[in-house]
Amino acid sequence: MAEGRARTVGTAVVVRTERLTPHMVRVVLGGDGLAGFGAGEFTDHYVKLLFAPQGVRYPAPWDLERIRADFPRNLWPRQRAYTVRAWDPARRELTLDFVVHGDEGTAGPWAARVQPGEPVHFLGPGGAYAPDPAADWHLLAGDESALPAIAATLERMPAGARVHAFIEVEGPQDEQRIAAPDGIAPVWLHRGGRPLGEALVEAVTSLRFPGGDVHAFVHGEAGFVKELRRHLRMERGVPRERLSISGYWRLGETDEGWRAIKRDWNAAVEAEQELRHNAAA
Repeated sequence: MAEGRARTVGTAVVVRTERLTPHMVRVVLGGDGLAGFGAGEFTDHYVKLLFAPQGVRYPAPWDLERIRADFPRNLWPRQRAYTVRAWDPARRELTLDFVVHGDEGTAGPWAARVQPGEPVHFLGPGGAYAPDPAADWHLLAGDESALPAIAATLERMPAGARVHAFIEVEGPQDEQRIAAPDGIAPVWLHRGGRPLGEALVEAVTSLRFPGGDVHAFVHGEAGFVKELRRHLRMERGVPRERLSISGYWRLGETDEGWRAIKRDWNAAVEAEQELRHNAAA
């Protein structure tokens, strides 16, 4: 979506929260504002939560076009994209999981302290990926930021599907129980002080790839995503259309800073690797 395009702001209410692990908090949203919310087609559905800067109040109901016309840019809502971990249309409950590292960031600290009854403003949902049931096998790889999407994907897999799933977290205390069909389970990689993404890159590059058509989902910190994109496209020959891959975030960049350059960064990486791929062909 273009940054300046008018979009309808949804409003939900916090129903309950739960500390899943030392570094992840679950927030369940509900309320009449979720009537008509549509999710279920994709396993990487996401919403963009909107946070007003401290002390700023907007006229109700929130209207982004009006806010952007009436307020200076530094007082516009901050956007944070989060995967839909689950959507229950019967109960009208939307579940989101947040990575929390103390007071770092905007959404994580909010999730750690928010109380039932508080309103939440959002855009969406968006999404683009779901595991192809016709694929011979599936590759899933990501860090904590991709954990909700990978978990939702594993739970969508049919029994007997061939899946290699790698999730990198800080340590065993950050593992989660995932209700995937029997025989399907992720490999948990413990960072333990190593550089972020190093264990993931090692796991994927050393994997003995099964034969046949692979459908891959690789998301997380942009640095290791770039390495794995090169490996999968150049060394493994995975067609671009069979690969859902993107940097959700980037070390050293604020969320706003990363969103400002992400599209161009991804396009440049893709163009560079396509040139190499074509040269090697």
